[in-house]
Amino acid sequence: MTFDGQLPLDLPSRDSYSRDDLVVWSGNRLAYDYLFSFPGWSSPLCLIEGPAKSGKTHLAHIFANLSGALLIEPATGPLSKRLAELLDEDKRPVVIDDFDQFESAESELFHLINASMRSGRPVLMTASAPIDRWTFLTDDLKSRARLATRFVLGEPDDAELTQIFVKLLADRQLSVDLSVVSYLLARMERSVAEVVEMVRLLDRLSLARGRAITRALAAEALAMRPQAQHNDEDGAE
Repeated sequence: MTFDGQLPLDLPSRDSYSRDDLVVWSGNRLAYDYLFSFPGWSSPLCLIEGPAKSGKTHLAHIFANLSGALLIEPATGPLSKRLAELLDEDKRPVVIDDFDQFESAESELFHLINASMRSGRPVLMTASAPIDRWTFLTDDLKSRARLATRFVLGEPDDAELTQIFVKLLADRQLSVDLSVVSYLLARMERSVAEVVEMVRLLDRLSLARGRAITRALAAEALAMRPQAQHNDEDGAE
């Protein structure tokens, strides 16, 4: 194999939502364990709340694959009354990702949640905002959502992000000095999802360049991530 110093830019642009790619840590373990207790849920409604990049959508996709649920996301477009009727007829579990972004479908969602509570049909909801900050016009839907088994995904601190970084690197048989990890964490978006993407990129860069992961290689990886803070006042070594 030869290296010409050029990175093959076929890095996947899509998000991977496989179970193997999910990092389970203290901030999401309770939600993860509960989802995989299905079908032994304590109630038909489950709500996972957390900020952007906290892994809500990843968990939603994993559960949809596990349960055979119908997955509804904002990208699928607005809910229609006909879809609500179909959902009522079809007894598969339902996953509604970014539930709090479907304000235009409030009546359909209310119908679905009520039907679920009557029939015991599992519905998993994810949301970025706490229920009290949802912008639905009435409190009826929010009052139903408050009956759900609720999990709030935590945000990792530096020590947890470092541990996740080291584990993911070790999983790829990559040895990296902790000073390089600290250098990255001070400049990158501080989320588990971004750690996953950064490890993937470092692995590809290391292979393409034919050298170990140093601070210089880490700086190159940061330059390729739009979320990075490019304030490298101390330079790359």
